[in-house]
Amino acid sequence: MAPQESPRRKHRDRDRDCEQHRERRRRNSDIPKRSRHQPVSSESSSQALSADSLAKLNLINQQERTGAQEVTPKKTRRKRQPEIVNEKVVVERSRRQHKRKKRRVVSGALLEEGKSQKLKGLRGGYVSDGGSDNARKKKRLWLLIGIVLVILVIIIVVAVVVSNIKKGSSNKASAVSTSDSGAPSNSNLNGVSESSVPASAKGTDLDPFSWFDTTDFNVTYTAETTGDLPIMGLNSTWDDSKAANENVPAIATAWGSYATRPARGVNLGGWFSLEPFITPSLFTAGTVDEWTLTTALGSNAKSTLEKHYATFVSEQTFIDIANAGLDHVRIPFSYWAIVTYPGDPYVFRVSWRYLLRGIEWARKHGLRINLDPHGIPGSQNGWNHSGRLGAIGWLNGKDGALNGQRALDMHDRLSKFFSQPRYKNIITFYGLANEPKMTALEEEAVLDWTSSAYTLVRKNGITANVVFGDGFMGLENWKGKLTGMEGLVLDVHQYVIFNSGQIGYNHAKKVDYACSGWTEQTQISMNVATGFGPTIFAEWSQADTDCAPNLNNVGAGTRWEGNYNVGDAATAVTKPGCPTKNSDCSCKSANAPSSSYSAAYKQFLQMFAEAQMTSFEEGWGWFYWTWKTEAATQWSYQLGLAAGILPAKAYARQYNCTPNAPNFSGIPETY
Repeated sequence: MAPQESPRRKHRDRDRDCEQHRERRRRNSDIPKRSRHQPVSSESSSQALSADSLAKLNLINQQERTGAQEVTPKKTRRKRQPEIVNEKVVVERSRRQHKRKKRRVVSGALLEEGKSQKLKGLRGGYVSDGGSDNARKKKRLWLLIGIVLVILVIIIVVAVVVSNIKKGSSNKASAVSTSDSGAPSNSNLNGVSESSVPASAKGTDLDPFSWFDTTDFNVTYTAETTGDLPIMGLNSTWDDSKAANENVPAIATAWGSYATRPARGVNLGGWFSLEPFITPSLFTAGTVDEWTLTTALGSNAKSTLEKHYATFVSEQTFIDIANAGLDHVRIPFSYWAIVTYPGDPYVFRVSWRYLLRGIEWARKHGLRINLDPHGIPGSQNGWNHSGRLGAIGWLNGKDGALNGQRALDMHDRLSKFFSQPRYKNIITFYGLANEPKMTALEEEAVLDWTSSAYTLVRKNGITANVVFGDGFMGLENWKGKLTGMEGLVLDVHQYVIFNSGQIGYNHAKKVDYACSGWTEQTQISMNVATGFGPTIFAEWSQADTDCAPNLNNVGAGTRWEGNYNVGDAATAVTKPGCPTKNSDCSCKSANAPSSSYSAAYKQFLQMFAEAQMTSFEEGWGWFYWTWKTEAATQWSYQLGLAAGILPAKAYARQYNCTPNAPNFSGIPETY
């Protein structure tokens, strides 16, 4: 607080002021009085003051009455008439008054508390009595400056926000817009009322407010179905005018013959049909397939897998595939995308809408589709990518016939849905069952089922080529089988690493075999006199070992190191299978990051890949397995491009099997 003035000083100053006042009254007693508002006329006494002098006098009188404190309001103050004095008196009085006031010091506390409204214009610790107007002007000036600064800050903030919004819109194709929580923004739900979704559909796959990601989906609720499958999420229009690259026709234009213009494609494995070697981060201890994974996840299975569906593949994936010179995409999916059965732990129908969105993204970038049912009711091969590792329950065992019919029912619904006009141009290959293990199944049962499935989908309007698996029977053994079915195409998967004899080929032999052996097999299969006829190669890779973690099933070991065992003594490998056939065979080296690859090894990997492309184009084309993995470079087209072991454009290769491959003598044969 400000210090209090002493009572003694107050009385002394007051007595002195009173004596001075009485002296002035005696000297000016003969001067006539006038009203405080009355102007001085030109006829007044010779001692009349100018207007400026009168104003100064009034100010001095007022200061004397108030003692430099706030002026008392009119209604509580006794009116006094101002005295008229000459200018000399005014000047002298002002000088004395200024000298007396100058001795008053403003305390720091008074200034800090803002209580010196009348004590502005501080100079060297003293206050000038004439600074009140300047202070008010300064106060207004600072207030104006403050307002201007606030306005500038608001303008800058608004500009930054608008810029970020525009930047987010321009990057929409490359990444899903996300909120601070890391989840997609789902801004297309803005303005949509949750009440538009019936109570019976709340929280189901038809409720867009329950979806993890709504990007590029139509979020207007509908219960409409085609083939008893929901169209929810589909936009009503589509555009088939895009071509993947300048070497192939737009989707709206017929492809022509695949025998003369083979497909160049890639799989999207591990997206809807999970495999531990593709996405090991999803699999915890004790989980070996999607059955055990969803069982372990329990109530968290839906949220976990939907996030995977929404993020593992994006629109940018299809952009990158097209930019790599590819023109087709094979999309594996499993039966639980459309139906589940009692006892199934699988996540029901969530992947369905992501499959449909993926097809639309492919369309947008000119890529044609190969639909691939990778998991069939009961499992068609007992391998983990079918959904459940173990026994084959499709066309085999006590529920074999039941699961065979369930698989036909699945195709009844799928074929009705995909025979809609919007899919006529883009779906060019329609698969029936991936890799049925005909070496363990009754051949006639598989052939009968394949014939029934073909007839069914054609009846329901599928005009695309219908694909069936070779069943690992050997290409020569398909001569004369399943004849008379127009557009039926044999699907062959070629790998050297899953064959105990071929995995031991050295690097030069692997390239030579890809050029000669697989070219010969392709030609045999394509000729109806020696094989089935139309043949595609829908899976292959450039891996030269089976060392990728979990590739042979979780914990199964490898043929390369000689510790492969899946519980079947007939298939177990107990000796190293690498070219040196000894303990030097190393999966540690084989699984090293691509940054450690030598120039010679990179040359081999690219030549091996391009040799296979060349051979498979003797048939109806090829689909690399797969586009994306979390770590296995030699199984990922995406990682292979980044590592420099694949051609930048699939249609512009450096090696086409001539001349013969070099001997690669500088590359160790142990990895």
